[in-house]
Amino acid sequence: MAYEDITYEVEGPIATIRLNRPQYRNAQSYRLLDEVGLAFDQAEHDKDVRVLIVRGSGGNFSSGHDLGTPEGTAYRESLGAVDGLDRYDQFKRYNLDLLLRWRNFPKPTIAMVEGYCIYAGWMLAGCLDLVFAAKDARFLPGFIEYMSVPWDLGVKRAKEIVFESRFLTAQEAHDYGFVNRVLPLEDLERETYAYARRVAENHPMTVRISKVAMNKAQDIQGYSNHLEDVLGDYVAWGSYMQGESRMQGQRRLAAVDLAVRGLKGDRFGLTGTSGV
Repeated sequence: MAYEDITYEVEGPIATIRLNRPQYRNAQSYRLLDEVGLAFDQAEHDKDVRVLIVRGSGGNFSSGHDLGTPEGTAYRESLGAVDGLDRYDQFKRYNLDLLLRWRNFPKPTIAMVEGYCIYAGWMLAGCLDLVFAAKDARFLPGFIEYMSVPWDLGVKRAKEIVFESRFLTAQEAHDYGFVNRVLPLEDLERETYAYARRVAENHPMTVRISKVAMNKAQDIQGYSNHLEDVLGDYVAWGSYMQGESRMQGQRRLAAVDLAVRGLKGDRFGLTGTSGV
């Protein structure tokens, strides 16, 4: 099928989903997420695909949620959701249900991260099995809809980082347990795909049951229930914050981090188009 906001390719046993909105640093519109979901379905039904890699285009993984690009707004409006339960169900689909489905995808998944991985970018990487990152990648977790951060970093560390709202280097994200491997940018693609090919050599049933067992280990501790519950808190918070400046004090160090480096947010597609 034809995709607009992603590309989907298969080479041997490896499928690749590439987020393809480089003009917005791959901010995640509902159309992009729908297309990612369709590509996951395609990879699941293809018996030759053994491993799925998700990556970004234009030097970034994802700058977060699409907060109002013209294309993103038009697509969202075309879905026809109305206020009330209809709107809630739509919000839940794009910020929890799809991610849980991808987390439980029956084949191994790898996030290949370069550049920025912010909020919804963290959510997408967090629901995948492994994260391979370039040395210069930057990660920003926060109070997000798919709140895997305490599981990704540990509760104490998650509080420290989210309270301060600061970027993590790839090495920090590795040291704290979110990233599996940190690689020079020039080696990232080669090493990620080499690892995926090694995984693909194993029997798919062995890999699948291993993944199920490890996901169940998290779920016994309350992983999925926690995510369901926190989404309700997020919706309540969003309702409370209506009419207030949701940006003031929120995510402030995201902008500070850019300013310190002498960069402008819009140069990176981080102003008005993404989760920052």
